Amino acid sequence: MLLAEDDRAIRHALERALILEGYQVTAVADGVEALAQAHKTPPDVLVLDVMMPGIDGLQVCRVLRAEGDRTPILMLTALVETQDRIAGLDAGADDYVVKPFDVEEVFARLRALLRRTSPDGMAPTSGAPKAPPAPDLPQGRIEAAGLRMDVQARRAWRGSRELELTRTEFELLELLVRNAGIVLDHSTIYDRIWGYDFGPGSKNLAVYVGYLRRKLDDPGAPQLIHTVRGVGYVLRED
Repeated sequence: MLLAEDDRAIRHALERALILEGYQVTAVADGVEALAQAHKTPPDVLVLDVMMPGIDGLQVCRVLRAEGDRTPILMLTALVETQDRIAGLDAGADDYVVKPFDVEEVFARLRALLRRTSPDGMAPTSGAPKAPPAPDLPQGRIEAAGLRMDVQARRAWRGSRELELTRTEFELLELLVRNAGIVLDHSTIYDRIWGYDFGPGSKNLAVYVGYLRRKLDDPGAPQLIHTVRGVGYVLRED
């Protein structure tokens, strides 16, 4: 794991906690060091603080994604506004934790990220070799409500317009398309996409759904993802 956090106390405390949890951790203090280390020894997962001197966590994320690096990235942020979280997701981050955080939540989110990129669906154990890339999804295309998805090529279209989706957005849309017309509750979606139910107080799912809606919806076209208040979400074309 590569941990980048400019606050010395937080960095040392989190590094110790992660080592005790069984992770092999390289900890750095800024974005410049994070990029250098990521290029030198590619990690299995990155934990990036958003607000760092020089190059911040968002820019580190953007640079790595522009290079084609798909390593899972968990952002640490003291910014609580929805737009701030969206900025992190837009930069290519896979998940975020808002400061002050419970270290157990950090552990849970890391386990979920690693499960999604591990071939056997399990997070690597301490000392294990770096896992190879996750295998392709089964061949074939799925369609529903005017959406088409190539699950092997990880491409999606609404009509003739191709959608630019992050990995998590693609997986969320695939889940909804495969279950078109079926109301999926929050717990089911959290379990299938993140591998962990973050509880009723989490805004994580709502942020992703909102971001996905903005990419899906065309002016004058019907909305595809509908909220079922108090339950979850459903994909249908009204």
